[in-house]
Amino acid sequence: MTKGTTKRMIIMLIIAAIVLGGVVWFQSFKTTMIAKAIKGMANPPQTVSTTVARESSWQPTVEALGNLRASQEATLSAEVSGLVTAIDFDSGQKVHAGQPLVELNPSPLKAQLAQLEAQAALAELNLKRDAAQLKVQAVSQAVVDTDAAALKSAQAQVAAQKALIAQKTISAPFSGQLGIRQVNLGQYLAPGTATVTLQRLDPMEIDFTVPQNQIDLIHLGMKAQVETSAAPGKAYEATVTAIEPQVDTATRNLKVRARLPNPNGTLLPGLFATVRVSEGQPRDYITLPNAAVSYNPYGATVFVVKTQGKGPDGKPAFVAEQRFITTGPTRGDQVAVLKGVQSGETVVTAGQLKLRNGSPILVNNSVEPANSPNPQVPNS
Repeated sequence: MTKGTTKRMIIMLIIAAIVLGGVVWFQSFKTTMIAKAIKGMANPPQTVSTTVARESSWQPTVEALGNLRASQEATLSAEVSGLVTAIDFDSGQKVHAGQPLVELNPSPLKAQLAQLEAQAALAELNLKRDAAQLKVQAVSQAVVDTDAAALKSAQAQVAAQKALIAQKTISAPFSGQLGIRQVNLGQYLAPGTATVTLQRLDPMEIDFTVPQNQIDLIHLGMKAQVETSAAPGKAYEATVTAIEPQVDTATRNLKVRARLPNPNGTLLPGLFATVRVSEGQPRDYITLPNAAVSYNPYGATVFVVKTQGKGPDGKPAFVAEQRFITTGPTRGDQVAVLKGVQSGETVVTAGQLKLRNGSPILVNNSVEPANSPNPQVPNS
């Protein structure tokens, strides 16, 4: 083999190696680009809105919905049967305790009472006569004792008869305002038949419930503000008078009762009202909009925005980091975060449903969620 032939073979091998290397590089480059394209298509950046978690001062307040009720209420009915012979009230009338309202026919009982009173009077005379005879030893002590027992028995029968006659009269058990009359003159009433309702409207009471995570804010004697649409623009001051000693296992709420004055009778039983109870000194909480929190059976979560390098345009690239948090009280559109988020961290407020831990994101805060501590209902 000549030198020229050897040289040409070497050149050909070099060219073949270069071509082969180029093919391998091209295939590797193409595979890498396809992988990047697939990755980009599988996890494209998601557009979200964000807010910065800030620490703010809160007055610990319990806000609940409740129902007003009379401090005393009763449906008055007859204990015994009888014919209505007198009605001594009008619908809606104010009455005092002990005032007679309805009378059933007592004539047969009164006639029997006269007979029993006569028997009691005779028993008393017999006792006096025999007691005098005993002093001169004309009768025995046993006779006097029998006369005394007979007198007591007769007097007891008289008292029982008077109690039966009293049952023929329906009286007001306490002072208050009557409802609509449900009985008429001459009507026969069976035992337990309702005749009228009686309500004591001053003071009033309101029953409301408190969630278990706010039980520590409620105690006897504390003040509360009550507002109702029946008296717009007016707040009534109430005092907590009773707290249920157990939590409802169905709702995990605690039942509370408060009492409030109602001298003008503006408030009526059954009205729907809002109760606000404030306790202690203001506290500092990390605050987020309610929209930023995802409430799940396994706990509440948020997505915190983290910086991860730079994007193709040279600007910082952001990813979402999912965190479990512990929430506290709420006010308006805001919720307090007790654990999981620090002041100054950026949190996603919209678009969470598209995210998972580590998802790339684009921030667009042109539209922000409601974040008012005291939202107002717009006028219609």
